[in-house]
Amino acid sequence: MGQFLDDVWATLQRLDAAAALDILIIATIIFALLMVLRGTTAMTLIRGGVVIVLALFLVGRILELSVVNFLVRNALPGLVLGIIVIFQPEIRRTLERAGRTSMRRWLLNSAEDAALDEISTAVTNLARDRHGAIIVIERGTGLEEFIETGVHLDAELNARLLESIFYPNSALHDNAVIVRQRRVVAASCTLPLSTSSGTARMGTRHRAALGVSEQADAVAIVVSEESGAISIASEGRLIPLRDETRVRSTLEALVVSRRGNLKPAAQAG
Repeated sequence: MGQFLDDVWATLQRLDAAAALDILIIATIIFALLMVLRGTTAMTLIRGGVVIVLALFLVGRILELSVVNFLVRNALPGLVLGIIVIFQPEIRRTLERAGRTSMRRWLLNSAEDAALDEISTAVTNLARDRHGAIIVIERGTGLEEFIETGVHLDAELNARLLESIFYPNSALHDNAVIVRQRRVVAASCTLPLSTSSGTARMGTRHRAALGVSEQADAVAIVVSEESGAISIASEGRLIPLRDETRVRSTLEALVVSRRGNLKPAAQAG
């Protein structure tokens, strides 16, 4: 035991800036791989292998078992190659995903990325079924005054939940659903209507989307009940989208251009 502690102390004394950077890079790579494998059967196998190797390492070091220490030390290169072979499908999928992902996607954190996916899926399905809706993404400026006008839910953001809320004649279909940090905070909230020139002929949903984008740095996605057309309001401007596939990329561009906490919210007028 004393020899083990002496070895640890000697190793710590040899650490310098380069060694610390080396450790940080390797730790980051390992963490990224674990996040990719999270929730898969591969994670269970890795967990079991790590437990066995650590147990052998500690027992060998503490009890000074020379044979065990020799096996552990010389088996590590083989274990690395074995991991590459065993988890080849997962590693391949990860590399393919990285190759398909644009640099802009890397600028988003995982929570923002998942939230945009849920919102985009819901908007696409709502537009296909021609269910009117407004989805507002709260950014730097809080929308608490509008949250207080609705019914509090505090549920996890989910595309199916948004679709069910905006289903025609549902109890919470009218007015707003507020979502913040991947949580649906409230439903049936009221948004302000824009009084700007040129909005007189617009429907309630589009005026509400413009109104909230004028009063806060929010982004509002509108789905027309009559045509299923999708528009996005930002900074008091309404941008019609000709293609449903552009919802995700447009939202992504707006979030990246004004980086901040993604706090989505939704309304139907």
